[in-house]
Order: sequence, then structure tokens, then C-alpha cells
Amino acid sequence: MLSGGKRIAVIEELVLASGNPHKASEIESWFQGRGHSLRVLSANDFGGMDGCRETAKDFAGNARIKIDFLKKRVPHGSWILADDSGLEVDVLAGQPGVYSARFAGEGATDSQNRDLLLERMRKVRAVRKRSARFVCVIALGQWRKRTRYFRGECEGSVLREAAGRSGFGYDPIFVPRGYTQSFAELAQTKKNGISHRGRALEELEKALKP
Repeated sequence: MLSGGKRIAVIEELVLASGNPHKASEIESWFQGRGHSLRVLSANDFGGMDGCRETAKDFAGNARIKIDFLKKRVPHGSWILADDSGLEVDVLAGQPGVYSARFAGEGATDSQNRDLLLERMRKVRAVRKRSARFVCVIALGQWRKRTRYFRGECEGSVLREAAGRSGFGYDPIFVPRGYTQSFAELAQTKKNGISHRGRALEELEKALKP
């Protein structure tokens, strides 16, 4: 259970505006690991996100689009959590950014997106020139309530080839600063503590405290 005092009512359940089961379990794990008995449901429990078009040019805009879309599908009074995240690569002028999930085209797999990114960076050999960051913007909304936004970042660099079998998206080719393992090689508890999503959730948690 999360309580935000006078600012935000008690929250026992969130609906994640995503059909990705990895995200729902990761976020629920994060909260439970910090002592919150909070349940995180997937949008799949309410018809999914088919038909939601993420047309904004920034992470906050896309998160807001997801909130507004799912409000029409969940029971009245439900709290909705939406996030938009992506990988910004400096040598590619911030790409893939908001297009991270569809970098290789609509319907592209994680592997296809990673392969295209690695190909674009094939001639960039120096680690210092392969700098990048994961960015996450989380939105928390409810019917007729003002949507609030929380941002987190994780600096690091892009590997020359994938490493690790856990995680999803670009996790196997991203090494956070100060580490030698990719996100896909780190234990979930370790990743939760340093990830862009974890840091955005920390900002959300602060706002929920009395």
C-alpha cells in the first residue's frame, strides 16, 4: 500500500499502461522490494493497448497519451501508471530516443532494434564515443485528476555486441556507468537500484509519502 497523505490518496493497486508483462512484474518487484504491498496489473487485463498511437515527440507526451487511452478502459477510480522510456545515444544525436521500441520499424523485435543500432555504431570503436543513457518518464494519473510526471536517467555506454540473457529491449547492449556487466547480466535487484525506471520510481515514491 502506498499513501500520499493529503496530496495523493492511498494506492493499493496500479494499472500499468503497457501490455509488456516484463514491465509490470519489474515495477511490482521494485515496489515490493521497498516494503510496499502494491499490486501492479497489466493493461492486458483491460483489453490491452491496441489502438494507442504514441505520436508525441518526447517521453512525457507519450506517457500522457497512454494514460488518456487507458482511462477509457479501466474501472472508474483506477490509478494508472504509464511510462515511456528509451535509449539516447550521443553519437547518434540522441537516437533512437522516443523511437526506441520501433527503431527498426513498426512491429520490430527487440533483436532487430538492437541489431540496427549496433550496425549504425559499427565504426564507433572508442568506448568514450559510445556514451548513452536510458531515460524514463513515468506518469501517474486517475480520472479527473491532474497527471503527474517523474523522470529518471541512467548513464552508460553501448557495447559492441549483446551480453546476457535477462532483461529486454536494449538491456543486453547497455552497460551502466561504473559497471562492467550489461543490464541483461545484472541481478534484477541490482538493476532496480540503478536503472532509469528505478530512479523515476524513486521520484514517484517521494511524492507519495506524507
